[in-house]
Amino acid sequence: MRRDEFAEMKAFLEVARERSFTRAAAKLGVTRSALSHTIRALEERLGIRLLARTTRDVAPTTAGERLVERITHHFEGIASEINAIKELRDRPSGHVRIVCPDDAIDLVFRPRLPAFLGENPDITVELIVDNGFTNIVERQFDAGLRLGEAVARDMIAVRVGPDVTYSVVGAPAYFARFPFPSNPQELTGHDCINLRLPTSGTLYAWEFEQDGREFSVRVEGPLTLSNIASAIDAALDGIGLAYVPKDLVRQHVENSSLRNVLEDWCPTFQGYHLYYPSRRLASPAFRALVDFYRWRQYR
Repeated sequence: MRRDEFAEMKAFLEVARERSFTRAAAKLGVTRSALSHTIRALEERLGIRLLARTTRDVAPTTAGERLVERITHHFEGIASEINAIKELRDRPSGHVRIVCPDDAIDLVFRPRLPAFLGENPDITVELIVDNGFTNIVERQFDAGLRLGEAVARDMIAVRVGPDVTYSVVGAPAYFARFPFPSNPQELTGHDCINLRLPTSGTLYAWEFEQDGREFSVRVEGPLTLSNIASAIDAALDGIGLAYVPKDLVRQHVENSSLRNVLEDWCPTFQGYHLYYPSRRLASPAFRALVDFYRWRQYR
């Protein structure tokens, strides 16, 4: 295969995968017009249309789908061999992309990230905050991060953090206006800060347990947010009660900026896990990160 043919095939696979000339061009580091010219040259040389284009979408034709099926494993094999060669280096290198919820930045990554990057100067880490259930295969992430209960069974899961206990907190200014709730059912009479779930679009029902019985309470209040960090800020401002990881507000509770309530009812969830598909070859950089953050590091 000539060099230009290899480049054309690689460009075609990227467009077919991304279903977008703009995103594919960004991934390949070329302009959209240059990428369009490359695909057009490939189609003209083969004498057949490979991509169906509309003003809103790009999708492989029947011939394009066949070509994707026939050549993808060859390019994956090339990538695997390149990764294998890189393993011969003294230090792992590369770029690691992980999607995670906003609270995991402080709960999991921030405490140990300086040490990891210091020990691995040839590795760069990209953390994308998304509180929804992102498809890591479609979005080409190396891994995602979720609480253990939420990891799909077809994924490899590596625990990277301790159990996460949630708590209901409010500021002194809030409790100057409202009494302390004595049980979760009384939250229906309080101003609560809701969290909207990006995947389903619904409001998160606060979860509780007592004597082995699990239940949830749907709360109401003047403010709805999409991330936990903002909910903590709103609680500090006295807007309402927030349902957040206990470790994220520990300092605020210790300095009396916030107060815990309903502690006997608040549940503990299995800690955060990195998850990734078993069929993908993990890069040396990603394996180094997993080994560093593995649960044994916390024990």
